[in-house]
Amino acid sequence: DAWAACVARRCLSFLGRYRRGIVQSSFGFDLRPAERVLPRSVCVCCLQQNRTFTSRNRPEGKVLEPVGVFEVPKQQGKYETGQLFLHSVFGYRGIVLFPWQARLYDRDVASPVSEKVDTSVAHGSKEVKGKTHTYYQVLIDARDCPHISQRSQTEAVTFLANHDDSRALYAIPGLDYVSHEDILPYNSADQLPIQHELFERFLSYDQTKVPPFLARETLCAWQEKNHPWLELSDVHRETTENIRVTVIPFYMGMREAQNSHVYWWRYCIRLENLATEVVQLRERHWRIFSLSGTLETVRGRGVVGREPVLSKEQPAFQYSSHVSLQASSGHMWGTFRFERPDGSHFDVRIPPFSLESNKDEKTPPSGLHW
Repeated sequence: DAWAACVARRCLSFLGRYRRGIVQSSFGFDLRPAERVLPRSVCVCCLQQNRTFTSRNRPEGKVLEPVGVFEVPKQQGKYETGQLFLHSVFGYRGIVLFPWQARLYDRDVASPVSEKVDTSVAHGSKEVKGKTHTYYQVLIDARDCPHISQRSQTEAVTFLANHDDSRALYAIPGLDYVSHEDILPYNSADQLPIQHELFERFLSYDQTKVPPFLARETLCAWQEKNHPWLELSDVHRETTENIRVTVIPFYMGMREAQNSHVYWWRYCIRLENLATEVVQLRERHWRIFSLSGTLETVRGRGVVGREPVLSKEQPAFQYSSHVSLQASSGHMWGTFRFERPDGSHFDVRIPPFSLESNKDEKTPPSGLHW
């Protein structure tokens, strides 16, 4: 057999050439007679000829457990509710709840003339066209959260609290938004393959279906009721000196405070090192423009209290933060300052993105009421 390991991440275009095999979680694989190319974030090493694989990142004393049968990723179409997968960048196990169609504004590539190009926006002097792209709302397996804590905040969906305190937030942990190309699908005979407090509330098992995990009425009702606050509409991407920044803003709702309206947004940011040189994020510099006419500047060390290192072994970091305006819309843009091993610094652009409210939506978000 020919065994391949430790190859670059995002090799989905090559996966269709390889036969099906048994795949373990992001922290270990047991591939039965099969040829497989795996993304860099889930690198494995072959031990002799006994076809036993182990992760180089596996903590001492931990036992690898098989989790399912790998499937060929979809190059066309979308994954359905109940699809099990590994995340190709962060390596966690997850399950698809429902898909979203987003507009991807990629400043790194010229948008081809296509019927899928649905809108365009001007950011500075550069026109960027939005192209339809599929993302998914997913549940993250709680068992993998400790292993990805240095690469991600273990994403959560944040809501405004249902009372008068306009600054009070609550979050449902272990909910992420995943791009179609980050999905490495697999199937499992386990009726509870994902450990998450919402798994059994949202999904039921039916062995006659493919995939066998179906949306319960609870999930459908939750999505319908919270659609404005869950919806992913725009994604912005830009690369500077091999550091790619992806931003996804989410409108969270409006609250009244001291006879004025306060509008809230969450934004999720992923930083990816596309080169081999080790770099570390040191500072952030934000400019926040409000429709009310104010322009705010924010500077600080790191992000969310951390100064992540991006290397060949750990190329990506993801986090979320929040912003509030006393206007129904605005814009944000800025830079991240990175440090190289020799002590020199360089600035990475954060692509400009709009903060837009759902003005016609009057019902407040309700994340934890069933």
